[in-house]
Amino acid sequence: MKRLINLRPTAPFNLMLGLLPFMLLIIAYMAGSDARLELNPNDKLLPGLEQMGGAIERMALEPSKRTGDYILWTDTASSLTRLGLGVLIAASLGLLLGLLTGALPLVSSTFSPLLTVVSLIPPLALLPILFIVFGLGELSKVMLIAIGITPFIARDLQRRTVEIPSEQIVKAQTLGANTSQILMRVLLPQLMPRLIDAVRLSLGAGWLFLIAAEAIAATDGLGYRIFLVRRYMSMDVILPYTAWITLLAFLFDALLAWSSRRLFPWHVQGAQS
Repeated sequence: MKRLINLRPTAPFNLMLGLLPFMLLIIAYMAGSDARLELNPNDKLLPGLEQMGGAIERMALEPSKRTGDYILWTDTASSLTRLGLGVLIAASLGLLLGLLTGALPLVSSTFSPLLTVVSLIPPLALLPILFIVFGLGELSKVMLIAIGITPFIARDLQRRTVEIPSEQIVKAQTLGANTSQILMRVLLPQLMPRLIDAVRLSLGAGWLFLIAAEAIAATDGLGYRIFLVRRYMSMDVILPYTAWITLLAFLFDALLAWSSRRLFPWHVQGAQS
């Protein structure tokens, strides 16, 4: 008799098991929605699929009467621009700090304590300061994302740099490599796939900071729209927008994973072995 810990589902059964919780959630939601709408056809708490479909059509396929924009796509473009810039800045700074503090003891002694302290500061507590310093425009929102996830990326890459076998550095020095050559040709290539992994792990926090910043001070964006319509209890808009954000996050993560496999196949093979 096989123990439960040793059972491995086949590929089709594995897919079915993965889809099962989603199907149960959808069924439970539809049952609850039907029950509430039967009692009150104007209920807003659990809108039906028809109501949400109408809201999606209105937000995505019909131009706004006030601006002429297709609201869903305008909000999506604004949010992705802010998130992309913030993540790009964080990845660049995190890579630089992680590489230097992990490889150079003098730099580590100087900046590692500061990096540790900054990583302990709740980024959302800095939001009022960012609004005061950078204003209510795009820069403050991008900076919140960058400040929020840079310490995580930097500390992760610092640890990865320290884990690289010292024999590689010794061999490079034996062959005449100087410090910059060791950094660029020995350490950096091994950190690039780790950087993608760190960015993937930090995306959840990046989305959180983006939504928070847009909810407080913005005139467009996915987070702005959700908090704008909540005053009207427009769950038929909030739920599709939340699902859309989840889908975008999944696609962003899948794109990074695909890029890692394409650019650094040796890293994926090493992780699986």
